[in-house]
Amino acid sequence: MNQTIELKIKPNYVAEIAEGYPLILKDAAEPLDGLVEGSILKIVRPNGKYIATGYYGKQNKGIGWVLTRNPQQEIDQDFFKDKIKSAVKLRESFFDDDETTAFRVFNGEGDGIGGLTIDFFDGYYMLSFYSEGIYSFRKLIIYALKETVNYRGIYEKKRFDTNGQYLEQDDYVEGEKGQFPLIIKENGMNYAVDLNDGAMTGIFLDQRNVRLSLRENYSEGKTILNTFSYTGAFSVAAALGGAYETTSVDLAKRSLPKTIEQFSVNGIDYEQQQIKVMNVFDYFQYAVRHNMKFDVVILDPPSFARTKKMTFSTSKDYPKLIKDALAITAPKGIIIASTNNASFDMKKFKSFIDKGFKESNKRYKILEQHQLPEDFVTPEEYPEFNYLKVCIIQLMK
Repeated sequence: MNQTIELKIKPNYVAEIAEGYPLILKDAAEPLDGLVEGSILKIVRPNGKYIATGYYGKQNKGIGWVLTRNPQQEIDQDFFKDKIKSAVKLRESFFDDDETTAFRVFNGEGDGIGGLTIDFFDGYYMLSFYSEGIYSFRKLIIYALKETVNYRGIYEKKRFDTNGQYLEQDDYVEGEKGQFPLIIKENGMNYAVDLNDGAMTGIFLDQRNVRLSLRENYSEGKTILNTFSYTGAFSVAAALGGAYETTSVDLAKRSLPKTIEQFSVNGIDYEQQQIKVMNVFDYFQYAVRHNMKFDVVILDPPSFARTKKMTFSTSKDYPKLIKDALAITAPKGIIIASTNNASFDMKKFKSFIDKGFKESNKRYKILEQHQLPEDFVTPEEYPEFNYLKVCIIQLMK
């Protein structure tokens, strides 16, 4: 049984938690000795008056999440079952869509339990736990899920260690073991996923609407450069949209076989596409030297990356990334600029884009902007939890 501890909130943080802010920030509470991850927190004002109930679990800038503002609510089996049931009901249209068989079923604080996500992959469910605190409720959560849905199998990702990274393990929990790669559909496109091969599955589900737009609006007859391409999901969408040629560039050695696999499960001849295993910044220099120009350049870098030669951070280096891309973008070409860095908002992201264009003496217009898709529910009044920011930009000539 998780112990209950009273947590006093400092006066200047009381209002935001009382008004619905779901994250308990490190600086918000008076420090307590001996707090165990997973402790139930009775969150109170400095005078001891009740505000909310949450749990203790270190995650990024937070020490835990608010779960309810009802003092009578127990954090028990029924609590988790009600939350998961509501989330599943909200996504009925996704369950009914034969063209898309992978999506998010439960999105952390947006569905009322920060630190937990649940994704659906054609009958398989994958739970991701982002702190030891939420992991301490694992049995209750899995039982609640099993009571709510029919499933082929259940997998889990423990996305926490002392550095906030994924913990390597066998991720199978129960049910039918998946035969991987599992082929899922997204807007009629095929993608190969593996739920038991490290932290990643092979597809970032939050980019679904962007891939659809690329396929439908920006691919036909075009040359496409997909940087930081991972398993080439954007390249597949472009090829299926009639692209003349795609070039996928990623430093990870496994990106080559994984990208070949994604093309192959869609019946695309990968030998007609370019797949480069190299540093994206080296590729930019190579493309400039060879006077290469692309009709569409996709930029979806990790928030932070370090190689032997350099470090890259989206919060510092995005304007330079835009400038590098502009040097090899064809006249009137398209740049799809994306980031999942939660530390800045869309307005700030647009300022990075603007800086990159201005320093290159180029004009532009933003044709589309995207944030998280409908299944990635976020608290509407707190846009900072809507971490994905994508701008589809046309270079004006």
